Amino acid sequence: MKKNTTSHSAASAIHQIRFVTLWGMAVNLLLVLGKAIGGICFHSQALFADAIHSLSDLITDFAVLFGVKYWSAPPDHDHPYGHGRIETLISAFIGLALAVVAVGLVWDAVSTLRAGIEKAPKPAAFFIALGSIGLKEWLFRWTRNVARRVGSKALEANAWHHRSDAISSIPAAVAIALAYFFPTLHFVDPLGAILVSFFILHAAWKITMPTLHELSDGGVPREVEERIYRMAAAVEGIRGVHGARTRNTGNAILVDLHILVDPDMTVLDGHKLSHRVKEVLVRSDLGIADAVIHLEPYQQETRKTGEVDPVSEPRD
Repeated sequence: MKKNTTSHSAASAIHQIRFVTLWGMAVNLLLVLGKAIGGICFHSQALFADAIHSLSDLITDFAVLFGVKYWSAPPDHDHPYGHGRIETLISAFIGLALAVVAVGLVWDAVSTLRAGIEKAPKPAAFFIALGSIGLKEWLFRWTRNVARRVGSKALEANAWHHRSDAISSIPAAVAIALAYFFPTLHFVDPLGAILVSFFILHAAWKITMPTLHELSDGGVPREVEERIYRMAAAVEGIRGVHGARTRNTGNAILVDLHILVDPDMTVLDGHKLSHRVKEVLVRSDLGIADAVIHLEPYQQETRKTGEVDPVSEPRD
């Protein structure tokens, strides 16, 4: 019954991710066409730069839409720890794609400033940018809510990509307005494109750094590790806990943990006790997918450095 419930939850999560991502693709396609055509027809490089940003949003929507099928697959012979790292790779791709887009936009804007600007942007470009802000902010909030509800890092990264697009449209709109109402400030439009690029680079940094930590097998934060120690030490029959090692795989945490037990305990009782510890960890709200528990005999005179008693706090 539990397996069926879990399968139903996974299927529901996949459906929600695909649904919100398809809507995101539709909105992004509309914005790409609108801002690109508007940027060309109404002489705004800032708006055209914003169109390229929306195009990168569209590409990452595709990455999430097709990636969810693979990172949600259950463990198999080739991937005994599951496929969660695929989601991490997709998040990293989203971040790197943003960075590449930002560098390209800066290059184009600087080239325009050097070459000189022939025409000031028209007011219609301003209203296109303004509409983009509203649409992308709505899309960001919806996508982030779904991402947090289903626990998807890649979808949340994509949500922040939507937010960066909404924010980047603000300096674009301001630059267009200034360049139109104050013709002597026509150079503000490409400067707006450069400012947009820095917003994009900031979003790329926030998305990419956590994925690099995970891909390099970085452990969980200190406070999470301390909770693992406390939960394990609280299980009846545990004499001490130490040697926790953790790593992330997608949205899940994998744990290795040493527990100390009565040296006279039978192998069967020790086996049952380790399963109780594992069950406590997996059923917690930390998102632990699996825990490997190592049994050791407890001996007061040979306590290990960093060992945690059932009644004590973890030591530094």
